[in-house]
Amino acid sequence: MQRTYPPGVTCWIDTEQPDVAAAAGFYGRLFGWTVTEAPAGGYFIATRDGQDVAAIAPGGGTAAWNTYVAVGDADAAAAAVAKAGGRVTAQPADAGPAGRAATCTDPQGAQLRLWQAGKRLGAQVTNAPGTWNFSDLHTTDEPAARQFYARVFGWRYADLPGAGAMIQVPGYGDHLAATVDPGIHERQAGAPAGFADVIGALAPAAEGPARWEVTFTVADRDHSVATAEALGATVLSAENTMWSRKARLRDPQGAELTVSQFAPPES
Repeated sequence: MQRTYPPGVTCWIDTEQPDVAAAAGFYGRLFGWTVTEAPAGGYFIATRDGQDVAAIAPGGGTAAWNTYVAVGDADAAAAAVAKAGGRVTAQPADAGPAGRAATCTDPQGAQLRLWQAGKRLGAQVTNAPGTWNFSDLHTTDEPAARQFYARVFGWRYADLPGAGAMIQVPGYGDHLAATVDPGIHERQAGAPAGFADVIGALAPAAEGPARWEVTFTVADRDHSVATAEALGATVLSAENTMWSRKARLRDPQGAELTVSQFAPPES
């Protein structure tokens, strides 16, 4: 069964890089990806074990990672962004049979993209080593961001002790239970109510502008950091939390990302 994404759920990530071949080599060795050009050309799909996980596209500016939010109608969603105080910086346009996309910024300037799925439904593997874990919003005005995204996508928020504000799409856990993850509710029986609906986190921007940041799951943070450094990446920071061991990296062309190893407290 293919993984699908209800409206309002973050569904896909890609990175724009000045040198696509170099980026494919870096991420291929770091995460075990195989990168091939999409049939329409000019867009390179990364797979792991044959399943879509992300993409790399040519870009002339600073390299960066982009996060896409699933929508049922890209044109209507773009109009909702503008009405709620955001900006549409690239109007909805077809990406061949894959789907329809638009680029927007929220009122604080964080860039996000809208994705109306056609044949390309979104990331088919997540939360496994070498794949996308979450995208988190770092904002300069948390109350305003909460209001904007709730209005556009129907998001709700749960403030969890030690974890900050979690972004929820109501009903997403039920969708997962009915499709690709039938045991999610049983597995998370001890988690806070609505945890299965969580799609990411919302946090104050400690430094720099408002932005979306991507996190990838890895089996061993220290090994991944050593590999990334050997491939020309820069380590920006590292931290251990109650549930994870993380490191923030800048890839050789300037795109920033976080790698995270799941490390629950010892029983």
